[in-house]
Parts: sequence; structure tokens; C-alpha cells
Amino acid sequence: MTPQMPHTPAWKTFTFVSFMIAAGMLALGIFFMPADIWIKGYMAMAAVFTVGATFTLAKTLRDEHEASRLINKIEDAAAERVLRDAVPGRI
Repeated sequence: MTPQMPHTPAWKTFTFVSFMIAAGMLALGIFFMPADIWIKGYMAMAAVFTVGATFTLAKTLRDEHEASRLINKIEDAAAERVLRDAVPGRI
């Protein structure tokens, strides 16, 4: 398992700008959509909830991944301890 490298400032800027452009395009598309105001409102609410659910899903998956990495480290350390105790002179 390799440690995760930190993101560069250029990558962080790219992701923020990309998100803002996508959100802006979605907002403009809803605003200029040839539909009644209640349909536009419904689409806007759906877009806001979709973005929120996407952040929640991404955070949940990241948290589960980080937890599994910690569990793997603990299991590896426990296995190493058992091996060290079982085989004298090893490590």
C-alpha cells in the first residue's frame, strides 16, 4: 500500500474552477429553460439536492476507504506481533 500524495495547488484550483463552471452552466440552463417557474424551481431543487448527495456519497466512500486502511494496518501489526512471538529470533 502506497501513501497518498498530497494534491498540487494547480489540481485543487482546476477542480474548484471546474465545479463552479459546471454549477454555473446548470444554473443558466435552468434559468433560460423555456418552462414555467414552478418547473424551473423543481429542477433547481433537484440540482441542489443532487450536488449535496454527491458530496455526501464521496465523503462516505472516502471515510470507508480510510477506515479500511486503518483496519488493515491494525491487522498487519497484529499478525506481525503473532509471528514475532511464535518464531523466536525473527525480526
